[in-house]
Amino acid sequence: MSAEARSRKSEAGKEWQKLADAIRHHDRLYYQKDAPEISDAEYDALRRRLEELEREFPELQTQDSPTQTVGAPPLETFAKVRHTIPMLSLNNAMSEEEVREWLERIRRFLGLGENEAVPVVTELKIDGLSFSARYEHGRFVQGATRGDGEVGEDITRNLATILPLTLKSHPPEILEVRGEVYMTHEEFAALNARRVAENEPVFANPRNAAAGSLRQLDAEITRSRRLRYFIYGWGEVSASLGGCQSDYIDAFKRFGLQTIAVYLHNMFSIEVAVHAPLAGMMDLYRRVEARRPQLDFDIDGLVYKVNSLDWQRRLGEVGRAPRWAIAHKFPPQQAFTVVEGIDIQVGRTGALTPVARLKPITVGGVVVSNATLHNEDEIKRKDIRVGDTVVVQRAGDVIPQIVSADLHKRPPHSRPYHFPDHCPVCGSLAVREEDEAVRRCTGGLLCEAQLVERLRHFVGRDAMDIEGLGEKQITAFWQDGLIKDVVDIYHLPQKAHLIESREGWGKKSVENLMAAIERSRDVKLAKFIYALGIRHVGEVTAKTLARHYRSYGAWMSAMEQLPGGGEALTELDNIGGIGLKVAEAIADFFREPHNVKIVHALAGQLRIQDAESVAQGSPVSGRTVVFTGTLVKLTRSEAKARAESLGAHVASSVSSKTDYVIAGEDAGSKLKKAKELGVRILTEQEWLELIA
Repeated sequence: MSAEARSRKSEAGKEWQKLADAIRHHDRLYYQKDAPEISDAEYDALRRRLEELEREFPELQTQDSPTQTVGAPPLETFAKVRHTIPMLSLNNAMSEEEVREWLERIRRFLGLGENEAVPVVTELKIDGLSFSARYEHGRFVQGATRGDGEVGEDITRNLATILPLTLKSHPPEILEVRGEVYMTHEEFAALNARRVAENEPVFANPRNAAAGSLRQLDAEITRSRRLRYFIYGWGEVSASLGGCQSDYIDAFKRFGLQTIAVYLHNMFSIEVAVHAPLAGMMDLYRRVEARRPQLDFDIDGLVYKVNSLDWQRRLGEVGRAPRWAIAHKFPPQQAFTVVEGIDIQVGRTGALTPVARLKPITVGGVVVSNATLHNEDEIKRKDIRVGDTVVVQRAGDVIPQIVSADLHKRPPHSRPYHFPDHCPVCGSLAVREEDEAVRRCTGGLLCEAQLVERLRHFVGRDAMDIEGLGEKQITAFWQDGLIKDVVDIYHLPQKAHLIESREGWGKKSVENLMAAIERSRDVKLAKFIYALGIRHVGEVTAKTLARHYRSYGAWMSAMEQLPGGGEALTELDNIGGIGLKVAEAIADFFREPHNVKIVHALAGQLRIQDAESVAQGSPVSGRTVVFTGTLVKLTRSEAKARAESLGAHVASSVSSKTDYVIAGEDAGSKLKKAKELGVRILTEQEWLELIA
């Protein structure tokens, strides 16, 4: 393999990892939290790029690649249900040409003649929450979400408020149907109106409202939301219902289940839509798209399925999707309006996100007054300015976004937007790392926009481990002024009488909370460092820092010197497993005086234990060593692990604080610098004798 090919493969691997991480993140938000951050179109673009990379470099594809998995794992708050037959996802087509290519692939796979028809059932693609419902002897016995396709969440009680509990017309002994739960536009508007009146946050769109309603722990809340459903498929069935997809849909109607076919018949005067030529599929696609604003629920395209079940079995599936079905997405709906202002929103992780305030406009039947601008690069790339007339679209019908500005309508005195470099909430510096598009606030322990998330992290099991302070309690305490920062947690014992009088609290639960707070006062240095929520400092990095600095005093003394750069930053950068990116993130944190003040105040409330000494009797315990050149008797990884097990700190570069440089064969610049600084130099054999 040439150097150029190796470089291309390496870059592809890095891009694949970033894409895979991003897709998994958005899957969790969409399937578990019902709170997507990006549009369907943007999500589809991420998946398409990942698929392109895996086609070019097949070795990148792993079993847990997003192209091989469906959805996200079920939430822990619901019991798990394993699907007897996996619930697959669908591949997408964005154009008529891609649908044509799909049909051609089917012909080639099945060995059909060039002019042989492929009869296809066409359905509406409902924008809701997928579910599976099991009937035994005609009675509803179990319901589940799709989850990750293999295991879903048990929502039997909730689905029982929506589905028929008994079926008609002698269904099979076992019938597992698959469908989509959705909410009508009328019910969505009424629900949000009730939430506004009750001072509760509104839902962003009907899909999120339906998903959130179906995942309620109280089934009566689900019942009150007046959800609807359509059945589109099936899993386990104990007896055949016919040889075609359309036969099963007709059977579902006989059993008393709602199907999309009924709606298509009412809207377009057709029965089950079966098309052989592509022209028929495209005609219905255009007719549905034209009447889409008149529908009383959200759809984002059509679904085409090969009608013959024998052909479906022969075609099978590839990765997470069947070969015999495809979703034909609608293009985003667009409209023109004016940008009246640009606001900066600070997220719970400190990310600064620009949002355009728009002159209200109706897009796809929904009034839009705000649109995301994503980040400062996006604003520059599109050159969006206050006063611009812009094209707004609801891509994927989720989050409105600005497509472009009409330069011919730009006001004569408009100015480019300058992205702030300080947090608009707390005034702290907002930094942007070299390889990221997002700018983040560094005022983590003070910034109100981040505080609930910081508090939740601080009390977590892997941090201070304060049982009884979950997100719900933290949010309530913060909203009512009982805690304003992490230090206030340790002042709660003085407010125990106030907590005891709150709804949901009693004497015993307050006593348990106070005991948990008291236990947390004895904390290991590594857990304390991790609890601060410094960007890029996870559990492993926190342990590395604790082992290196040993005590809170030594660690804090070094941290307070970081903003000045110099040797303190170099030492931090040189610690094995840290690196410049992490070192600079830590320096940014301690550059803010209020962060330093809160850390000192916390330390005054706690008993922070020194890191455990490793191999105290070792001659290299607490010493800093650097390996350079090629080692003969040990690999570099072995040498590093052995040194660390004996209590040494392994650094990546030589400084005045280095105790030993172990020089192997062909040692270069590090050996030269060690000689210049007068650092003790050992051969590999001398090192082995020293640690023996």
